[in-house]
Order: sequence, then C-alpha cells, then structure tokens
Amino acid sequence: MVLRVSSSRRRTIDIAFTRSRLAVFVDGCFWHGCPHHGTLPATNGEWWAAKLKANRDRDADTNRLLKEAAWTVLRIWEHVPADQAADLVERVLAEIAGEQVARRGPAASARAASTDRAR
Repeated sequence: MVLRVSSSRRRTIDIAFTRSRLAVFVDGCFWHGCPHHGTLPATNGEWWAAKLKANRDRDADTNRLLKEAAWTVLRIWEHVPADQAADLVERVLAEIAGEQVARRGPAASARAASTDRAR
C-alpha cells in the first residue's frame, strides 16, 4: 500500500505506521540537503541550488500537511546507522502510544493493559 501525502507523486511516505499515524522519511543527504554531507555539483550550480532548495521547501510543506492531518513526522538522514534509526522510531512510537493512552483516560488504559496481558 502506498500512502501519498497529496496528489503529488513526489510526496510518498517512506514508512507509514498507520495506527500510530507516524510518517517516517529517510532523506538522502544530497537530495534533501544534509547539513553535514550535502553538496552542490560543480557544474550548473545555480540550477542545482534552486532544485535542492525546492526539495527542502517541499519537505517542509509535506511536514506541514501531515501535521495538519494529525500525523507525527520523523525524518532520518540516510547516513544514520540503521540500528540508531530503528531505536529512534521505537522511541517515537512509544511516545505516541503514551499520548494516545493518556488522551483516552484511565479506564481505557486499564482496558488496554488487560488486553495486552491476554495476548
């Protein structure tokens, strides 16, 4: 299943946790302008600068659209080791789960706890 942020084919969530409403993007250092590893090509620099700025602007707009739709957005640079990225995703999912339980109140928390133990 492909989840698109808008009708644009360039706004596809890389990894979507639909129940938690977590959108994870793995951003390439070149294409998304990593402050540590992003570079501009030596030729046609003006065009590339505009292109990469447009990518970053689109990323910001995508974040805004998702947040307006009650999604949490997590962007991870491609250079982040996979185990660290996975840990970060797990932490964010745990935070979201905690917020969801808190919003439902104590009765829902008790039901969720008893359901979890039954599995």
